[in-house]
Amino acid sequence: MHQSIDYFSEDINFKLKRKKEISLWLQAVIEQEGYALEQLNFIFCSDSYLHGYNKHYLNHDTLTDVITFDYATKEKTIYGDIYISIERIKENAAMYQEAFLRELYRVMLHGLLHLLTYKDATLDEKKLMRAKEAYYLTKRSTLT
Repeated sequence: MHQSIDYFSEDINFKLKRKKEISLWLQAVIEQEGYALEQLNFIFCSDSYLHGYNKHYLNHDTLTDVITFDYATKEKTIYGDIYISIERIKENAAMYQEAFLRELYRVMLHGLLHLLTYKDATLDEKKLMRAKEAYYLTKRSTLT
């Protein structure tokens, strides 16, 4: 089975650094959650690009930092696209007084957690999602 994590930019000039280390970290998360990686794509884009996707696919006329599309056809398999607005990440990092890269890694992880079937619609789901984010962000710092 082809296994990879790939990174793309749409309509912005953004290059993710340390891709290999980040991929190893994300693969470790996937494995620790008991899943197998098939294909995972991160697409970094602008607010307007992601807003278009939010309106078209989710019927939400709002800005968002991340949208996840799950294409997996087998249980416990990761196959999906995670779209991330770099503009939202920058703005949210400034608003929450967080480093840009830490916020970016958190949002990348957040998208992956959705592919791992974690939800964030209720307060309890949000608490679990935040706890998982905090746990795996700590693990990332030990890998890089």
